[in-house]
Amino acid sequence: MANLTKRDLVLKISKETGITQQEVFAIIQMTLDAITDALASGRNVELRNFGVFEVRLTKSRVGRNPHRPDVDVTIPERATVKFKSGKVMRQRVLLRTNDLSTTSKKKKKS
Repeated sequence: MANLTKRDLVLKISKETGITQQEVFAIIQMTLDAITDALASGRNVELRNFGVFEVRLTKSRVGRNPHRPDVDVTIPERATVKFKSGKVMRQRVLLRTNDLSTTSKKKKKS
Protein backbone atom coordinates (compact mmCIF):
# COMPACT_ATOMS: atom_id res chain seq x y z
CA MET A 1 0.00 0.00 0.00
CA ALA A 2 1.48 3.35 -1.05
CA ASN A 3 1.88 6.36 1.24
CA LEU A 4 -0.63 9.18 1.09
CA THR A 5 1.07 12.30 -0.25
CA LYS A 6 0.13 15.96 -0.30
CA ARG A 7 -0.55 15.54 -4.01
CA ASP A 8 -3.00 12.70 -3.27
CA LEU A 9 -4.83 14.95 -0.80
CA VAL A 10 -5.01 17.76 -3.35
CA LEU A 11 -6.47 15.47 -6.01
CA LYS A 12 -9.03 13.92 -3.63
CA ILE A 13 -10.24 17.22 -2.19
CA SER A 14 -10.33 18.88 -5.60
CA LYS A 15 -12.37 16.03 -7.06
CA GLU A 16 -14.82 15.94 -4.13
CA THR A 17 -15.33 19.71 -3.83
CA GLY A 18 -14.91 20.99 -7.38
CA ILE A 19 -12.29 23.49 -6.20
CA THR A 20 -9.30 23.77 -8.53
CA GLN A 21 -6.17 21.82 -7.64
CA GLN A 22 -4.15 25.04 -7.36
CA GLU A 23 -6.58 26.48 -4.82
CA VAL A 24 -6.68 23.24 -2.82
CA PHE A 25 -2.88 23.05 -2.84
CA ALA A 26 -2.65 26.64 -1.58
CA ILE A 27 -5.13 25.93 1.23
CA ILE A 28 -3.33 22.75 2.30
CA GLN A 29 0.02 24.53 2.22
CA MET A 30 -1.33 27.46 4.27
CA THR A 31 -2.72 24.98 6.81
CA LEU A 32 0.60 23.16 7.12
CA ASP A 33 2.47 26.47 7.37
CA ALA A 34 0.11 27.65 10.13
CA ILE A 35 0.66 24.41 12.07
CA THR A 36 4.43 24.71 11.66
CA ASP A 37 4.42 28.38 12.73
CA ALA A 38 2.35 27.59 15.82
CA LEU A 39 4.66 24.76 16.87
CA ALA A 40 7.76 26.88 16.20
CA SER A 41 6.34 29.62 18.43
CA GLY A 42 5.73 27.20 21.30
CA ARG A 43 2.02 26.59 20.86
CA ASN A 44 0.41 23.14 20.75
CA VAL A 45 -1.88 22.36 17.81
CA GLU A 46 -5.09 20.55 18.72
CA LEU A 47 -7.28 19.21 15.94
CA ARG A 48 -10.38 17.70 17.57
CA ASN A 49 -10.91 13.99 16.84
CA PHE A 50 -7.63 13.93 14.91
CA GLY A 51 -4.94 14.60 17.48
CA VAL A 52 -2.56 16.99 19.18
CA PHE A 53 0.86 18.09 17.98
CA GLU A 54 3.18 19.41 20.67
CA VAL A 55 6.83 20.35 20.98
CA ARG A 56 8.80 18.47 23.63
CA LEU A 57 12.41 18.63 24.64
CA THR A 58 14.36 15.37 24.29
CA LYS A 59 17.10 14.76 26.84
CA SER A 60 20.75 14.80 25.94
CA ARG A 61 22.08 11.26 25.50
CA VAL A 62 25.11 9.28 24.44
CA GLY A 63 24.99 7.57 21.06
CA ARG A 64 27.36 5.39 19.11
CA ASN A 65 28.38 5.40 15.48
CA PRO A 66 27.96 1.79 14.25
CA HIS A 67 31.03 2.26 12.02
CA ARG A 68 33.15 3.38 15.01
CA PRO A 69 31.59 1.75 18.10
CA ASP A 70 34.58 2.67 20.27
CA VAL A 71 33.77 6.40 20.00
CA ASP A 72 30.90 7.84 22.07
CA VAL A 73 28.97 10.70 20.54
CA THR A 74 26.97 13.12 22.68
CA ILE A 75 23.59 13.86 21.17
CA PRO A 76 22.44 17.23 22.53
CA GLU A 77 18.97 17.93 23.84
CA ARG A 78 16.63 19.29 21.22
CA ALA A 79 13.05 20.21 20.56
CA THR A 80 11.02 17.59 18.68
CA VAL A 81 7.39 17.36 17.59
CA LYS A 82 5.28 14.67 19.22
CA PHE A 83 1.85 13.58 18.03
CA LYS A 84 -0.89 12.09 20.17
CA SER A 85 -3.81 10.71 18.21
CA GLY A 86 -7.35 11.78 18.98
CA LYS A 87 -10.17 9.46 20.00
CA VAL A 88 -11.72 9.03 16.54
CA MET A 89 -8.38 8.37 14.84
CA ARG A 90 -7.31 5.97 17.59
CA GLN A 91 -10.55 3.97 17.25
CA ARG A 92 -10.33 3.78 13.45
CA VAL A 93 -6.67 2.77 13.45
CA LEU A 94 -7.37 0.16 16.14
CA LEU A 95 -9.58 -1.63 13.59
CA ARG A 96 -6.41 -2.42 11.61
CA THR A 97 -4.93 -4.50 14.45
CA ASN A 98 -5.91 -7.86 12.96
CA ASP A 99 -4.68 -6.89 9.48
CA LEU A 100 -1.31 -5.79 10.84
CA SER A 101 -0.84 -8.80 13.12
CA THR A 102 -1.63 -11.16 10.22
CA THR A 103 0.84 -9.31 7.98
CA SER A 104 3.62 -9.38 10.57
CA LYS A 105 3.09 -13.12 11.18
CA LYS A 106 3.43 -13.77 7.43
CA LYS A 107 6.69 -11.77 7.32
CA LYS A 108 8.14 -13.73 10.25
CA LYS A 109 7.43 -17.05 8.47
CA SER A 110 9.30 -15.89 5.34
